[in-house]
Amino acid sequence: MKYIMDTHAWIWWNMNPDKLSKKVKIIISNVKGYEELLLSTISVWEFCKLVEKGRLVIACDPEEWIKQAIDMPKLRIIQLTPAISYRSTMLPQPFHNEPADQIIVAAAREENATILTCDERLRNYKYIKTVW
Repeated sequence: MKYIMDTHAWIWWNMNPDKLSKKVKIIISNVKGYEELLLSTISVWEFCKLVEKGRLVIACDPEEWIKQAIDMPKLRIIQLTPAISYRSTMLPQPFHNEPADQIIVAAAREENATILTCDERLRNYKYIKTVW
């Protein structure tokens, strides 16, 4: 099984794991329980935007934080490919217009991965699998 982390799940795992559900903490920490853990490059960009806008404060250099935060067992970064770019604009409707969510969902569908998210809009979207 493959899991893709929504941006908040990745950030919380690395900054404040107590914010994650018990189920998600178990999934991420049990490396033998999954084939791969995925992260979209758009999540790294979202993290950077949160820091830029002052909505997320960290005590170290953001690039160093990113290096450490992506150093996770079985983690594979999903690049924004032309196929994912296109498919993010062709998601079955209804879907909201947040580009980062569109890309994460398109990546999850491309990879046949379950999204680790507490986002109700994603959890209620019937064309993907989610866990929280």
